[in-house]
Amino acid sequence: MSEDDHEALARLSRKRWTVAITLTGAMLLVYFGFVLLIAYDKPLLGRILTPGLSLGILLGAIVILFASGLTGIYVRWANGSYDTELDALKARADAATDKEHADADGTADGPASTGAAAREEGS
Repeated sequence: MSEDDHEALARLSRKRWTVAITLTGAMLLVYFGFVLLIAYDKPLLGRILTPGLSLGILLGAIVILFASGLTGIYVRWANGSYDTELDALKARADAATDKEHADADGTADGPASTGAAAREEGS
């Protein structure tokens, strides 16, 4: 891997951690906000909105839906951005490895037998 590829991989890793920490922070904020409401304002959460539905039940369901929404956001980001960038880096690394081995073997014009091609043949 070239120095540029290492830097691109490091940037991609930082971006992934930024997304993960942001989504985790949002989830913790919502969850602990709900828990603190339970701990300090039970009468508010016990308020009946409609027969059989209290504010606490509604907010609990919203917390669960919020968690599912954050998961969806992460999956969409990962499938649309992260995986695409990572696959491009892998392809560049495989191409560089194939070229290095071909140059070392003197088979630059022949079929590649190392790197990505060899891994695919071995599978």
